[in-house]
Amino acid sequence: MVGGCSAALALYILCEYGSALIDSEAPEHSVPGMIIAAACMIVMSLLVRAKRRVDAGIRGGAMNADSKQADFCTYLSAIVLGRLLLNAIVGWWWADPQAGFVMVPIIAREGLDGLKGKPCCDG
Repeated sequence: MVGGCSAALALYILCEYGSALIDSEAPEHSVPGMIIAAACMIVMSLLVRAKRRVDAGIRGGAMNADSKQADFCTYLSAIVLGRLLLNAIVGWWWADPQAGFVMVPIIAREGLDGLKGKPCCDG
């Protein structure tokens, strides 16, 4: 399940950011958007740590695999916040798709490993 979600997320990011780059779409920015992105980074980081602590206690691996999804959300929140700031300050609209493309192979590999049944980590 987590593998399929990760693969779908990678495909979505590839399509969405590819379209934005081709169309030269500058992302809109707002102070509430920046606050929400910053809050998501903090909350998702805490969630990752909590999931990994629970997994260490139960030693099942499933919760740790699920924490990868929360990791991706943290990274994507950072990308969103970065793009909002860069676009607002210096007009670098292309920074958002470029950062998203960096995440695609990482997320896709995790997704494919999950679909193949490979464990996400040791211990």
